[in-house]
Amino acid sequence: MKKSVLVAIACILSSLSFAQEKNPIGMIETPKGNVYIRLFDETPNHKQSFIELAEAGYWDSLTFNRVIPNFVAQGGCPDTEEGFNDPEYLLEPEFVKGITHIYGAVGAGRDGNPGKLSARCQFYIVQNKDGLHRLDNDYTVFGQVVKGMDVVDQIVYQKRDSKDEPVIPVTLKISILYLSDAEFHNLVNL
Repeated sequence: MKKSVLVAIACILSSLSFAQEKNPIGMIETPKGNVYIRLFDETPNHKQSFIELAEAGYWDSLTFNRVIPNFVAQGGCPDTEEGFNDPEYLLEPEFVKGITHIYGAVGAGRDGNPGKLSARCQFYIVQNKDGLHRLDNDYTVFGQVVKGMDVVDQIVYQKRDSKDEPVIPVTLKISILYLSDAEFHNLVNL
């Protein structure tokens, strides 16, 4: 009888570990190293858009196309009319109280449109250590770098041209890692 109880308990524990929810973490691979991003549940449309584009390989042939020290590292499609006007690539803003432009915040690019619609093909990472709170409630923040800000710091200090584009392109490949809480904790603390 004891053996069957132990087997039953082992089966229950095993099924619980398989049922543990995995959280999507964005991973940006660059020639300088990897950047890991926690995506916010509070901005579900931007989170889902980032996941969809990453899993489709959308950014894998693109670069960080705008880098400005003490401001941002911006990646994705260049500042083109198509990126800002194609309805398929625009998202309604998702401003959330308490989610602001702190160091390492990940936001969605946009042009000066009055609806503050995000261009889902662009993202930026705040590199200013004091944050960029003048952008709060104007641009949607949908994630936070949890590891790799040293890589972002290297990227923004690349030699750049008059348009703030790196002279030597900084390529990116974005994928989504699905991690348990324990795996996430191990990643962040490595």
